[in-house]
Amino acid sequence: MMIKFNHKVYLSSIVNMACSVLLLAVYFVLIAGGAPNQKSPLAPDQLNGANEKIKADVVVALDGTGDFTTVQEAINAAPNKRTTYFYIYIKKGSYKEVITIPKNKDHIYLYGEDAKYTILTFDNYAKRLKPDGAEYGTSGSASFFANGNFFVAENLTFANTAGMNAGQALAINIGGLRSSFRNCRFLGHQDTWYAGSGTFQYLRDCYIEGSVDFIFGGSTAFFDECHIQSTRNGYITAASTPEGQSFGYIFRNCSITAYPTVAPGSVYLGRPWRPHASVVFLQPHLGKHIRSEGWHNWGKTANETTAFYAEYKSAGEGASPDTRVAWSHQLTSNQATDYTYENTMGSQHPGFVDDGVAMK
Repeated sequence: MMIKFNHKVYLSSIVNMACSVLLLAVYFVLIAGGAPNQKSPLAPDQLNGANEKIKADVVVALDGTGDFTTVQEAINAAPNKRTTYFYIYIKKGSYKEVITIPKNKDHIYLYGEDAKYTILTFDNYAKRLKPDGAEYGTSGSASFFANGNFFVAENLTFANTAGMNAGQALAINIGGLRSSFRNCRFLGHQDTWYAGSGTFQYLRDCYIEGSVDFIFGGSTAFFDECHIQSTRNGYITAASTPEGQSFGYIFRNCSITAYPTVAPGSVYLGRPWRPHASVVFLQPHLGKHIRSEGWHNWGKTANETTAFYAEYKSAGEGASPDTRVAWSHQLTSNQATDYTYENTMGSQHPGFVDDGVAMK
């Protein structure tokens, strides 16, 4: 976004300098993580005004009224190594297909007609056998594979319907360097949401549900005002943050709830899949299903000296700072300022089209 001041020749040099400083300050506020809904330099096109629309490059519709009837066909139609966004508009419907965005398909933007009724789903699970007789495995069980860089998704449901007793069954497997999600739903049970080490994700106003380790992996991920729901007793996170990586999972202003059938005090905030797991909850609202000790060491005492688990100003019936495990942390206000959007995501992360801008 460019902001121009109308400098007058008669202004003094002091005023000119002040305006220049103000210009720089405004610019950095616009792209900084303090306002993550604003665009970064690699974000989609800037549009202003509530009546503006983006014309989709292709439309997907189950009833044949679009360019394609499957999401995979639309992704295949996107040019390789694109440097500007390729917009795919997906009409309401349940699209049962395993979908893959390959590594050479960068800058894909998926935009659903309605998050609740635009569903990308499949039912593979880790122990299921492929046609060649081999198991899919945990990472291969995903309904959706996002391997392209600078991927953005809005108003979509990513689901795995293998069921509660199927074991590991991913709704999404994220391997692309940077991706963003807004108003998306991720449905599953064990291992719903996964992103690989060295990748970055920003999630805004999203819903994620699951049972055991349903947010897991080694990525840097910022969950902003999201709703996290447990479907049974278990563990919310299973981070595998690599040693030396600055950040793992950051949950800011998130609502942490459970199905009514989940017993009070039966869900942990997380356990370390790898020794250096890093998870921070900033001002969450925690339901009564959260265990008073908060965190689990995965049966390894050594993890207590390497994992970093922290909370800041937790609220709700599940907030209990005095009873948390001794090796977890309650952050001070000063410490909490380290976990900002700009510190974790940086200035190169993809943003979203402006609020009020529609896709057609």
